[in-house]
Amino acid sequence: MRKFAKSKNNKIMKLSIKSLMLSVALLGAANFANAQEVKFPQSSSGQTLIQDFGLGKITLTYSRPNVKGRKIFGGMEPMGAVWRNGANAATRIKFTDDVKIEGKDLPAGEYGLFSIPGKTEWTVIFNKIANQWGAYEYKESDDVLRVKVKTIALKDKVETLTMQFSAVGETLATLNMMWENSAYALNITTSIDEKVMANIAEAMKGEKKPYFAAAQYYFQHGKDLKQALTWVTEAEKSDPKAPWFKLWKGRIQLKMGDKAGAAVTAQQGIDAAKAQKVDEYVRLNSELLAEAKK
Repeated sequence: MRKFAKSKNNKIMKLSIKSLMLSVALLGAANFANAQEVKFPQSSSGQTLIQDFGLGKITLTYSRPNVKGRKIFGGMEPMGAVWRNGANAATRIKFTDDVKIEGKDLPAGEYGLFSIPGKTEWTVIFNKIANQWGAYEYKESDDVLRVKVKTIALKDKVETLTMQFSAVGETLATLNMMWENSAYALNITTSIDEKVMANIAEAMKGEKKPYFAAAQYYFQHGKDLKQALTWVTEAEKSDPKAPWFKLWKGRIQLKMGDKAGAAVTAQQGIDAAKAQKVDEYVRLNSELLAEAKK
């Protein structure tokens, strides 16, 4: 009996030791896993820009290295060599609609954005492989488009690589790259008129007709002003005292050469805006009235 009891106790002790060792191992694994989850700051911060453009969007994702006292172009980044246009992963750019880059067609899609710096000009490259690390596996055979733009010399040093969209309109925008004392500007255009006109025609077949928006588009893009006047008059029926309807109706009338009609409509807009205490439309309709009285 004593031998049995002793044997039993030994087994229990061995099981306890194994359990303890397993617990320690699991605790160590958990601590290792937690250590793996520790986040550290990136030496080159990431940035994603989303720009409305035309009827869609442009999305630009890149990493932003700092100069840190180094010679960048012609030094760390050799002239005439393909550059990832940032740090870490190659810069990516996505267009939801077809565009033109410096007048050359580029289909909708996502691309790796590379460039080749030069003293007087840069070559900007759109490569069909969007997800790449650096330019280590870059292949010229995968290029979809290359364009050349002038090198812009900057008087003031830009410490952190900066890319931004400027001069953004309905159908045009400029993508600027600035780092150290160099920059380039890339002109991007798109076409929307055919799509918008088709959308208007289709929407006018439905129950909720976009009279006001369609009238504004016709006015702003040199379309049929008689049709625009008809549509804004229809829109006006939904709220006869809305000063914004008066403003656009008066603008259309003035553009059609009907100064007297525009003056009457503008005055109605002023009165409506004052009654509703909407100062902005008091000002806008007053400016329209002054134009109509010239």
